[in-house]
Amino acid sequence: MMTYVPLPERRSLRENLGNMMGATGRFVADLMREPLGRAGFIVVMLLILIAIFAPLIAPYSPTRQALGSALQAPSATHWLGTDEYGRDILSRLIWGTRITMQTILSISAIVGPVGLIIGVTAGFFGGRIDAVLMRFTDIVLSFPSLVLALAFAAAMGAGLQTAIIAISLTAWPPVARLARAEALVVRNADYVNAARLYGAGKLRLIFLYVVPMCIPSVIVRLTLNMATITLTAASLGFLGLGAQPPSPEWGAMISAGRRFMLDQWWVALMPGFAILLTSLAFNVLGDALRDVLDPRYTRK
Repeated sequence: MMTYVPLPERRSLRENLGNMMGATGRFVADLMREPLGRAGFIVVMLLILIAIFAPLIAPYSPTRQALGSALQAPSATHWLGTDEYGRDILSRLIWGTRITMQTILSISAIVGPVGLIIGVTAGFFGGRIDAVLMRFTDIVLSFPSLVLALAFAAAMGAGLQTAIIAISLTAWPPVARLARAEALVVRNADYVNAARLYGAGKLRLIFLYVVPMCIPSVIVRLTLNMATITLTAASLGFLGLGAQPPSPEWGAMISAGRRFMLDQWWVALMPGFAILLTSLAFNVLGDALRDVLDPRYTRK
C-alpha cells in the first residue's frame, strides 16, 4: 500500500495558507471584541454590500422621474419620500452608496501607495532626499485640503473622475508623514542592520523590511482618512464639482434639497444622514483598527 507524502513545497504552501487564515481569524476576533469597532465594521460591510447589490436592492430607478409624485413625504410607497422630480430618495441613496464607496476606495488605492512610497523613501534615505520630499509635503499640507481640492477640480472640470483625482492630490501628505516617522524608527532596527551586513541592497531593505512594518499604521491612517474623503467628496458634489446630475451623489442631493429645507425636510436630511453615518462608521472602524494593529497605542 502506497503512502502519500506531501511535497515540501505543498506542505509549505499549506502551512502559509493556514497561518494566513489563522492570522485573519485572530484579527477579526480582536476587531469584534470592541462594541464600537464591531458596529463600525458591520456598517462598513453593509455599505459595501449595498454598493455591490444596488441594482437588486433599490426598489425604483434612481433617475426615473415622476412629476406627479414630487416632494412626497415618507410613506409606505416611498420610505424616505421623493425629491422635486418625484424620484425615490431611498433608491437614490442606495445607488449613491456605490458612487461614494467607489470614490473612497479609488482615492485610498491612490493615496496609500503614493504616501507610503514617499514617506518611506524620505525616512529611509534621510539627508537631502528627506529634506526635499518633506518640504514638498509641507507645502501641500499648508493649503486647506478642501480649498486645494476645489482648485484642482475647478481647473480640470467637473466630474466624478475629476473629484477622485483632485482629492487624491491633496490627501496623501498625512500618510507620507506617518510613513516617514515609521521608517525613521525601522531603518535602525537590528534585523535591518543584520540584513544590510549580509549584503541586502537598498531596494530589498525598503520593500522587504521597512515597508511591511509601516503598512499597519498606514492602513489605520487610511481608514481614518476615509471619513474626511467622504466629507470632501460630498462637498465637491454639493458645489457641483463632483458627480454630475442625474447621478445620485449624496452631496449633490443635499445641494438640490436645500431649497426645500423648511417644508420638505426629508429631501436634504436623508442624504445628510447617510454622509454622517458613513463618516462615523469609518472613524469608529479606524479607531478600532488602531487598537488592533498598533500595540504601542493604549486606550485611556
